[in-house]
Amino acid sequence: MKQIIAFAGSNSKTSINKQLATYAASLVEGAEVNVLDLNDFELPLYGMDYELTNGIPDNAHKFLDLIKSSDGIVLSLAEHNGTYATVFKNLFDWMSRIDGKLWSDKPMLLMSTSSGARGGATALEIAKERFVFMGGNIVGSFSLPSFGENFDYDKISDQELNNQLLEEVNQLQKAFSHGGFSKGYQF
Repeated sequence: MKQIIAFAGSNSKTSINKQLATYAASLVEGAEVNVLDLNDFELPLYGMDYELTNGIPDNAHKFLDLIKSSDGIVLSLAEHNGTYATVFKNLFDWMSRIDGKLWSDKPMLLMSTSSGARGGATALEIAKERFVFMGGNIVGSFSLPSFGENFDYDKISDQELNNQLLEEVNQLQKAFSHGGFSKGYQF
């Protein structure tokens, strides 16, 4: 059975991105899903002086170990001021100090959502461009616009958007059946 980690690039207790990641991961057939919460991996703000004095915090190692021990990743990014949220960027920075290829070529379904019509598309585009240099094997990508209008009762209520997500989940499913190491999208 494939082991998937699903999480949001947010520390909001009511994160809409966590709801989307959880739903998308539930659609992967034959997978055991571990939904992670960034609040369980608190980290000090990254700084070279802090690292030189105190080393790399255990929570950065723990999160990276979860990535490395998984078979795939479902990640939905919150967008703050046109990029991913500070809490995610901080985790990303700490993990990159341990391993520059932190995503370990694990098949990844990369998503975003927001209350607006663009659905966090700017943060998603930035991540798609950056993650490939950090060992990211992005096999599927999805942005859900207007979360409050299109997500209800723990699922996407708009059938066309749900079908689009199902196509992207299918790409993740295919990556598992091909060993997970064939790059999906070419950006």
